[in-house]
This record gives sequence, C-alpha cells and structure tokens, in this order.
Amino acid sequence: MKLINKKNRTYTQVFQLFTEEEWAKIGKNFNKNISSFFTGKKNKIFVNAHEEGITYFIGLGKSSLQNFEIQQVANKFSQTQKKNLQAVPTLVLADFLNEKQFEEFAKGLLIGTYNYPFEKNHPFWNAKFEIHFENVSQKKLDSISARAEALCNGQIACQDWLNKPANLKNPDIFNAYLKNLAKKHELKYTVFNRKKCEELGLGAYLSVNQGSAYDAAFTILEYKTTAKNAKTIGLVGKCVLFDTGGISLKNPDNMHYMKSDMGGATAVLGTLIYAAEMELPVNIVAILPITDNAISQNAFLPSDVITAYNGKTIEVLNTDAEGRMILADGLSYMAKNYKTDLMIDLATLTGSSVRMFGDTCGAMFSNNEELKNLLIKTGDKTNQRLWNLPLWDIWKDDIQSDVADMKNISMKPIGDCIIAAKFLEQFIENHPKWAHLDIAGVAFGSVGYAKEKAATGFGVQLLADLIENYH
Repeated sequence: MKLINKKNRTYTQVFQLFTEEEWAKIGKNFNKNISSFFTGKKNKIFVNAHEEGITYFIGLGKSSLQNFEIQQVANKFSQTQKKNLQAVPTLVLADFLNEKQFEEFAKGLLIGTYNYPFEKNHPFWNAKFEIHFENVSQKKLDSISARAEALCNGQIACQDWLNKPANLKNPDIFNAYLKNLAKKHELKYTVFNRKKCEELGLGAYLSVNQGSAYDAAFTILEYKTTAKNAKTIGLVGKCVLFDTGGISLKNPDNMHYMKSDMGGATAVLGTLIYAAEMELPVNIVAILPITDNAISQNAFLPSDVITAYNGKTIEVLNTDAEGRMILADGLSYMAKNYKTDLMIDLATLTGSSVRMFGDTCGAMFSNNEELKNLLIKTGDKTNQRLWNLPLWDIWKDDIQSDVADMKNISMKPIGDCIIAAKFLEQFIENHPKWAHLDIAGVAFGSVGYAKEKAATGFGVQLLADLIENYH
C-alpha cells in the first residue's frame, strides 16, 4: 500500500472520516438528507456516489475514541466494502487525525484484507491503489507504511496458520515453513528430533509427542540485532498443531476447533516476522515445541510418571493437559540455556480461562510487578487485553502427587488456569521476570471475515508493541 503526501485535482474514490462531533460541526455543508443516514457513529458507512466518483463517509464514533478503535473501524470497512472498493489513487480526508491515529487507520485497512486462505486479491494489495494524505510528511508516511505492512505480514501469517485445517499443517509442513522463514529473515534456526530430544532429556515434551505419527520438532528461532547492549526477550509458544486430547479424548462436538491449539506459537511467529522486517533493536529467542496430541498405541497414559528437562517428575492424570507438559520443557530449556531479560509464554491452555473471561481478555500470571503492569498497559493500548490472576502458593498444594514431584492437573473442577500457571512456575528455574498468558478464549473466536469461529491474531500486536518499546 503506497502512502503519498499529495493531492490531485480529482479523485474517483475518497475516504472521508468523521467523529460524531466532527459530523455535527460540518455535516451541514453536505446534502441535508445525508444526516438521516449518517451521524458519524462508530462503524457507520455512508456511500455518497456522485458524478466524479464515490466518497465513503466513515464514522469513527466519539472524538474521545482510543487509537485502536480507529484500527477496528478501518478493519471492518476494509472487510465489508471489499466488493465495491477500487484499486485507484484515493484521497483520505481527516484533518483531525494525528500521525499515530493515521497509522492505526492504515494498519486496519491492511489487516482487514485478510480472509482464509490468504491471497492478495483485495483491491488494497493492487499496485494501483494509493492513499493520498496531506497531513503527514512523506518521510513519516514511508515509516507508517513500513510498520503497517510488517505488522500485517506478521498478523496474517499468525491467522493463516491458525486457520489451516489439521491435514495442511502437520509437523513436517509447519517445520518446513519455519525453516524457509528463518532463511528469508536470517534467523538462527535449530530443531531437535525425537532422538535428540531423548539425549537432551526433554521428557515432558516427548511424552506428548510419543503418540504422534510425526517426528518430534522442538524448534528454536533466534532473531539477533546488531544494536549494542540490546535486551533479549524469551518467548515460548504452545504449538500443538491438533489436540485430540490423547487417551483422555475430547468431546467430538467441537473437536474441529482443536486446529487452533497452536495460538501461542502463531502469536510468537507473527511477532518474529514483525521484529525481523522492522529490524527492531532487540534480540528474541523463540521456542516452539511442535507436536500434535494424538491417540496411538504409543500415546502416553494417565498415571504415567514423566521426568521433565529440569529433572522434576510429573504424574500424568490427564493427557489432555498436554500444553503445560510441552511448555514445561520449553520454559526450563530457555531458562537454562539462554540469558533473557524477560520470558513470556503464550498458550491456548485451559477451558477454565475461557469460562472466566470468554473472548474479552487473556488470563495473565506473572512473578514480576513491572512486567505485569507493562503487559496490562500494552494490552489496553492494543486492545489485546489481559487480566492479572494470582500465583499464590496455596495453589501448589493442589498439584502435590503421591508418586512424583507433582501432578499435571488438580482433579478439582475449579481454577484450572491458575493450577496450570502454578505448574509452569515450577519450570522457570527462578527466572525473575516471567509471565504466562493463557489466551484460549481470545486467539480463536468470532471475526468479521468468517462465518464460523476463526483466528483473531491475538498476541501479535500485544507482543510487537511490548518488544518495540522495551528498553
């Protein structure tokens, strides 16, 4: 999408933005009948067709709106008007928008072009589509354009992989993609197969993988900056490509949605793409323990006792609590082998977090006040919200086992997302700045581009913003 600081004499397509207050002020300059149809309310569109072309009046709502709301409006506009929009130079009229707000508008237009399977067939990806906007200098427009495209590339990769059906994203396919991505963006790529994982002692991860028809792929991607004294961010994403529940089989009614059990990994993937394209001055180490959770004669069984990478033993009471098993090894491998300033894991982990928050926000747990506040603030800013939950030691009593150091669930019908977080805390090797984000309710849900539940892209903008501003 080209953003250009100029104004032609005539345009066949104009996007004119209004807040309700702005419309109240200047609406009288237009045909008075328009006010019956358009008031500037959020997401309201009025298509004004005239001799020279078409002007889209786009309502943003109250002028006190937050920046992310502008992205929401642009996203919806991009989705719903796709059939009518033309790939032509387009004037944007919005004198009241500042630079940051215009950036949100540009991001929304691009992200709104997504549908599955993604192809660049939306008019906004056509080379003839340009946005002309006079209120921001060309230099700043170039920077906005680069950021919007990088974010869009990251978020679209995240959504596309999450939406893919299980047979199009088995471990071999996803791994081949990551290998190519690493080559393209000059990321360091390491992968451990089952044999190597056995040598290293990644027992918790292997317990889940042993029932799979596919080889293990414990994958590490590293983005390195040339900037001096840069911070290093550790990210671990739950990457269960399809989750049957294993021997503790899930109810079949909504099992097709279990293709979405890699939402943590896809959020990390999108963030890596953004960081690499923007050449952010940070280092990122990302661990994606890739597997499916399948049923076979080799699958792990309830009552198995597993030895994790850090030597702790786990009694498996439920094979559908597999995400915390692979994250346990991901976290302790990261903590023992890399020096990171902060460590964040993301996972579509528990039904408990969905019952608690629905699709409103993710559940957050952290052992660090500063990181906690930073994540909440970033979540509010990007509208990828998080709510902090306790990590009190009393919850640890619920995972005491008679035959191992701990059990992988508590068997009580309450607070499983807290139990899971408490379980994971046993594998962070005393890392002083760790956060666990349970995004089960927010990674996959109602979206404007699909009839059924689909990928929301949750986590990419949250992490991208956090990392970009972390000094």
